[in-house]
Amino acid sequence: MTAVSSWSGNGEPGRKRPAGVTFRNPPVFWVGTLACTAGVLLHLPMYIEARSDGYMMAGMQPDVAMLVGMALIVIGLVMSIYGLMPKAMPGIGTDTTRVRVTVEDDTRITPALAGLLVVMALAVIIDAMKPLTLGFVAPGMTKEYDLKSALNPHGGLPAALLPLAGITGTVIGSFAWGWFSDRAGRRSSIILAGLLFTTTSICGAMPGFTWNLVMCFLMGLGAGGLLPIAFALLAETIPSRHRGWLMVVIGGEITGTYALVSWLSGALIPHFSWRIMWLIGLPTGLLLILLSRWIPESPRFLISRGRTAEAREIMSRYGARLVTSENEAKEQEGPGRFGQLFRGRLLRQSAAITAFGIGIGFLTYGFQLWIPTNLQKLGFTQIGSSQVLEYSALIGFPLAILVAWLYGSWSSKKTILLLVVLTVLSLAAFFLLGNSVTSNRAVLYILLAVPICGSGSIVAVLGAYSSEIYPTAVRGRGSGLAAGASKFGGVVIIALVAASLAAPSIAITALIAAIPLLLTVVAFAAFGVETRGRRLEDISVATSQPVAAGGIPSREAGN
Repeated sequence: MTAVSSWSGNGEPGRKRPAGVTFRNPPVFWVGTLACTAGVLLHLPMYIEARSDGYMMAGMQPDVAMLVGMALIVIGLVMSIYGLMPKAMPGIGTDTTRVRVTVEDDTRITPALAGLLVVMALAVIIDAMKPLTLGFVAPGMTKEYDLKSALNPHGGLPAALLPLAGITGTVIGSFAWGWFSDRAGRRSSIILAGLLFTTTSICGAMPGFTWNLVMCFLMGLGAGGLLPIAFALLAETIPSRHRGWLMVVIGGEITGTYALVSWLSGALIPHFSWRIMWLIGLPTGLLLILLSRWIPESPRFLISRGRTAEAREIMSRYGARLVTSENEAKEQEGPGRFGQLFRGRLLRQSAAITAFGIGIGFLTYGFQLWIPTNLQKLGFTQIGSSQVLEYSALIGFPLAILVAWLYGSWSSKKTILLLVVLTVLSLAAFFLLGNSVTSNRAVLYILLAVPICGSGSIVAVLGAYSSEIYPTAVRGRGSGLAAGASKFGGVVIIALVAASLAAPSIAITALIAAIPLLLTVVAFAAFGVETRGRRLEDISVATSQPVAAGGIPSREAGN
């Protein structure tokens, strides 16, 4: 028999926001955030001073204001982290393994849920801007620091060291944030990522290349963690009826973000140098922190920590309810550990997701990252290459909408396979045409539209899928695994570029990206499961069951 824990209203009288979303010490957090902001602003005088020299700061020595700013940032980070971290979780006083969140099939998107979707969409845009900016700052940084690249074959250190530092940071950040979000909560992790975006914007004012590498690595730590945690929070909040397509729409904004970054690059870099693309991390990071006012903690996370009353108050805003069941299959109880991702049937899912992630990394950081450099190598100007990529992203944007509709209305597994195959065909065309692809501008736009929009949509469906198949206790870790695998593919390809001292051609980067994506098709065809329209509890119970002797699952997973 099933008993329903019912409630109504929007929480306790007088509360301005649901429970489960407060800071440990708000004054300490906000004072720390102000200190970080002041520290970043103190880096700007040297940047402005270099205006007469085209904002070229190479060779300049840090002044007193910059040194004071660095100290303020360190102090502010310590204060903010302390003020942000939640207090020790209370002990679980009830059998929470029998408690689950359910939403009626006909539940509509409430105003509260719509507000959350808008905020998380902006958060994804802010997050995606960081790694996408790498390809646009590389040409200017190469010139200023005399780095070796396709545009400057006789330079010193390889330009690929910059994206290598940033992507290495995202790999570590993906796993670290996944662990942290399962321990401290989804919301705290998102806010901390925003704080790192704010402070590491000083990369745009660093005089030396070594400091740029350090700051880019730290920026990667924040960028690597936010996206998978955002997907985990959305998966645990959105009704199953809308979950798939909405998450893919939000994740698909990476395509639109590419157009935005391309436009900003063409509009700002000629006037303020490549450094401005890093400095805009200050306002965008602060915006993310301010938007956290409308980001609740995940109710499923609160339930897993025994904070059922707080989960009730939050879910009442989204038309949900708690259900207790004596007989229904339940998620595995106990604290989550990384080892759970590689045991039983979850091993199959993790293997497919890892292969998928590495393939995405080869596409995003092997093909897409070097497109601005390769286009300039083939005769396009800085502004011209930015316009090509902007137009291509806009042309391919309808693909993101189509993918979202297919994922939510047709099949999650089949949509992934179809999207990957389409992307591979486009990459094959680039390999066959080689440098001659630029001879016909219309063909170039169309062919670029598929991998640019395809990569954004692939990242979106990977994030949505990985946040759906894992149990609540390890959902953050599972999402982090997917994000970390995609960034690891980037580390591999960028390390190869750094070793060869120059970016490979469009044809070679297309081939490098196509091969692992073909392997992904095989892995997903064999191990992928269908998630469309299924409750998270049902999916996680099915995918986490042990595998019986002979490799046969003890229960059909529904794929």
